[in-house]
Amino acid sequence: MRWLYGRLVGRWCSVGFSRKISYGGAAGGRLITTPIFYVNAAPHLGHVYSAVLGGLPAPVHRTVRGAQRPEHRLVGTDEHGIKVQQAAAALGLNPSELCSSISQEFRTMFDTMGISYTDFIRTTEPRHSRAVRHFWKTLEERGYIYKGTYQGWYCTSDEAFLSEEQTTESTDPGGNKIRVSMESGHQVHWMSEENYMFRLSSLRPELLKWLQTGPIHPAPFLRIVQKWLEEELPDLSVSRQSSRVTWGIPVPSDPTHTTYVWLDALINYLTVANYPDPSYSPWGPSTHLLGKDILRFHAVYWPAFLLAAGLPPPERLLVHSHWTCQGVKMSKSLQNVIDPTECIKLYGRDGFRYFLLRNGSPERNCDFNHDSVRNLLNSALADALGGLLNRSTAPSMNPEQCWPCYQCKSVPSSAKDQLETLLEALQGLPRVVDRYMNTFQVHKALEAIDGGVRSSNAFFQSQAPWKLFKGTEEDKAWGRCVLYLTLEALRLYGTLLQPAVPGLAQTILHRLGVGHDRRTLKGNPFLSSD
Repeated sequence: MRWLYGRLVGRWCSVGFSRKISYGGAAGGRLITTPIFYVNAAPHLGHVYSAVLGGLPAPVHRTVRGAQRPEHRLVGTDEHGIKVQQAAAALGLNPSELCSSISQEFRTMFDTMGISYTDFIRTTEPRHSRAVRHFWKTLEERGYIYKGTYQGWYCTSDEAFLSEEQTTESTDPGGNKIRVSMESGHQVHWMSEENYMFRLSSLRPELLKWLQTGPIHPAPFLRIVQKWLEEELPDLSVSRQSSRVTWGIPVPSDPTHTTYVWLDALINYLTVANYPDPSYSPWGPSTHLLGKDILRFHAVYWPAFLLAAGLPPPERLLVHSHWTCQGVKMSKSLQNVIDPTECIKLYGRDGFRYFLLRNGSPERNCDFNHDSVRNLLNSALADALGGLLNRSTAPSMNPEQCWPCYQCKSVPSSAKDQLETLLEALQGLPRVVDRYMNTFQVHKALEAIDGGVRSSNAFFQSQAPWKLFKGTEEDKAWGRCVLYLTLEALRLYGTLLQPAVPGLAQTILHRLGVGHDRRTLKGNPFLSSD
């Protein structure tokens, strides 16, 4: 019978080893943000994936370098706009009631998933309204806002104004011809009304200069933005008449207009930095993590707003693709939306986190289906990692339940090449994982760890310490070395897995008898002893 990953946790929690050896042991603050999530519906798979990714950098820094890195990690909810207004009306609620309810669902989900954050922002908070009003006045004073007439296509689902070239004809389920957004596929409607406009067109040279710094990753998304800026860049409508949109922040100088929901929402990154209080200073190195569906808002509108206000644009935008379900875009109408709460019940928090991080990829859409989850967790965690831990810590293999001494006069000639290859890979593994994690290529980091686990399994199996312990004294000495190297490799894997699967990693380290003060690689490198 193949054990599902979750069943192994209890077996791993037996009495920990006593250690016969012990191990000796980025500058500057950083703002790391996920998107703030829209509260017209409950949290879904994509929200959880973004938030889990956004919570990784600080734990990685602690794990590999053993030091706290000053980081401000932001999550939150976007609570204004016509979609919230419509969703509340459909449920017979006022918008404030809906926002409070759904926002709490997001907070609960993030806490349940063990997502690390230092601030949870709601755009209905007074501190945010004050920031938006001040920012609007700054844009007005600097001559970037004027009153004009907006005429064009508007997508309510995306809360986006679109040019003719960004739309196309389509057919609805009833066979009627409609016009839709080419990016999202959502229906658009023609709109003509007097609005406040932002002089986006005048900022193209500065935006192109910013793009030369290579701020958008992965590279394909940078090329998309470059192409957008090669095309016509019309001025942007930044208000809606309050007769149409009542649920939002009124324009400071004209309460008959409501601030455009994206101008409102994007300012949240300034709100958490205490803008516009005297204590505010432009955030230092900043990284915005976002899905590709909101790339235009973050890569064109947001840096343009900041430049117009005399503030620095973001340092880095890290863009990821979407999740599908069995190859099909998730949709309520298709009833294929994955409920994160059910996934946590089925696979546990760490099992669900592992699958998302291992299968998620920035460059391509990622697919979710339950067979894939079970297969991955069985293969990588239950069979490979769990199997190696259980075999090397079993009482029959190690009756004294301790770390054997690494004492061997010579390595058998048949094992030298395999041992050398394994040691070289394991000693370089922390650097590889650190590099991938800090560029948010977490799937590659976890693949590298899994590769190490499988190499350790192959080494353990080929050297067969259970046989060596029945042989000569020289065989027994080599068997103890094999066991020691296997346990030390497991310590490395458990340490490196802490940011991705914290509960599971702590279980492994507890089983190995690794003290809480030694669960980093700072002063405790692979094969170090004191």
